[in-house]
Amino acid sequence: MQAGPCVQRRWLRFFAAPDRSRKHGGIPGVVAPGVESELVQEGFTFTEGPVGTADGGLYFSDIRVNRVFHLDAAGKITVARENTNGTNGIALTKEGELLFAEGGGKRISKRGRDGTITTVTDSFEGKPFLSPNDLLVDARGGLYITDPGPRPVVPGRPTYVFYLPAGAKEPIAIDTQVPRPNGLTLTRDGRTLIVDDTLNPFRLRLRRASRRHGQEQAHLRPVARYPVRHRKWRRRHGDRSRRPRLHHNRRPACRCSTLRAATSARSRSARQGANVAFAGPDKRTLYITAREGLYRIKTLAQGPDRLGK
Repeated sequence: MQAGPCVQRRWLRFFAAPDRSRKHGGIPGVVAPGVESELVQEGFTFTEGPVGTADGGLYFSDIRVNRVFHLDAAGKITVARENTNGTNGIALTKEGELLFAEGGGKRISKRGRDGTITTVTDSFEGKPFLSPNDLLVDARGGLYITDPGPRPVVPGRPTYVFYLPAGAKEPIAIDTQVPRPNGLTLTRDGRTLIVDDTLNPFRLRLRRASRRHGQEQAHLRPVARYPVRHRKWRRRHGDRSRRPRLHHNRRPACRCSTLRAATSARSRSARQGANVAFAGPDKRTLYITAREGLYRIKTLAQGPDRLGK
């Protein structure tokens, strides 16, 4: 889900262990009263990286078994790629090619229309990537990439948020200060990038800088931090702040940090959620990757009218 430039007071909330005996009242205009998430399929290991397709389908990864799956519009799930080198995030180009953030392969790869796998980029200033986590295609055809490095976290080890302009081979480092950049998304106007820092209870908001002489002075600049309030914190302290925020029920490492302007959605699954994406013919189905299972929930809110997430 995506955040607009004027994010209002309702945010995406996931509840990994819901009380199934009690139906929630829904959120007006977002989720109808009584609607709960449903299991699409289980038997996976660690699902991640969901991205919707133009025909209403969905791609998602299973990191630990090195596979990418495809859910077609009819509901059938098939293997789209084997030996993915620990692929986490997935993106789609306008030409219909798949892009993969290979954590184990230390590269961004691409599957062409003929099925051939090629390397898009794999280094910065002559040094190989650490362990790419997520990626996103913008309207210009450029790529935003997070590279937090492999676990365990090593104090002092660099981390990166990259931008790869369309046609370039080496990315630009647009941020090196986020302790562990993970998930990322763009606002509807494409001008604000939101990055998930999984070591801290914040989501970073980065906005494009102004242009001068045909080039951007600095590609992005930080403009805000969105605090994350957990359920335990809210029970203890109450809902004191009126500032817009993102709610989670678990540690900050949850990567369900994608937002939507002026709305929020709440879904519930029996497993720990990892990521979300709108899909379906009308983008009114929110898919949730949650460890061994893939879930979905019908929403009144509609996903952004653009390719991918």
